[in-house]
Amino acid sequence: MEKKRIVVALGGNALGKTATEQRDIVRESAKPIVDLIEQGHEVVITHGNGPQVGIIKLAFDTSDLPEMPFPECGAMSQGYIGYHLQQAVRDELNARGIYRPVVSLITQSIVDKNDPAFKNPTKPVGLFYSKEEADKIAAETGWVFMEDAGRGYRRVVPSPRPQEIVEGDVIPPLLEAGVIVINAGGGGIPVLREGDQLVGVDAVIDKDFGALCEADQLDADFLVILTEVDKVAINFNKPNEKWLDKCTVDEMKQYLEEGHFSAGSMLPKVEACIAFAEKDPKRTSLITSLEKAGDGIKGLTGTQIRL
Repeated sequence: MEKKRIVVALGGNALGKTATEQRDIVRESAKPIVDLIEQGHEVVITHGNGPQVGIIKLAFDTSDLPEMPFPECGAMSQGYIGYHLQQAVRDELNARGIYRPVVSLITQSIVDKNDPAFKNPTKPVGLFYSKEEADKIAAETGWVFMEDAGRGYRRVVPSPRPQEIVEGDVIPPLLEAGVIVINAGGGGIPVLREGDQLVGVDAVIDKDFGALCEADQLDADFLVILTEVDKVAINFNKPNEKWLDKCTVDEMKQYLEEGHFSAGSMLPKVEACIAFAEKDPKRTSLITSLEKAGDGIKGLTGTQIRL
């Protein structure tokens, strides 16, 4: 199979709730990612951090420690998730007799201070709560909570769109040297450009749009967004439910207009995939489960989106 440059995005919700649980999960997650590497593809890994950054922030906010701003919490989450991923991917490569360096980078993403997201927080972070628990915490802290795709209530923060990964220039030389790169965790640490300086801002970038930004800068062949299901569905959980295989950008835009995708779940994935695929006919976006990533690249499963 022809060598492809692939950006793979792992969801933060799929990485577990504790460090121990996460370490065990990423060891399984590494296997299908290494399958792609073993097939000869260039693979760049990104990941979500919504639950993790929220938990880190909550730990500081409910302790006697000094306040820890959201950008610093995002950097911490990039570090420890990246550590687990690079270790798991390296160990899986070694187990197969493939000796390649693996590195995780702490990366920043430029956002626009006028992004409307700052006036409308929607990005879920941290743990799930019942409505009663969420109302109590909101009254005590002033935090904003929203119901998240039928799974409970979570704190929400602004989620601006990333415009550029600051450290993106260092990634192509690493790929050319055979390095497996993990970066743009949690979409990247959101920063504003103020003159010649970068300043962190209280927000969490959606990992799907972070992966889109990454894939655009790298001019990747595939943007692969991994989720809990093998394919995207329209009329989900209804009698006329339909699972999608190969779709055009125009078809997916029509499904978007018809309101088939949940804002807290599939909507950002579909929007990011459309934005990636519509820029070049050589590009393919893929939404599928972690276990089916390799088959999805081969066109055997998953929802593929192309011009």
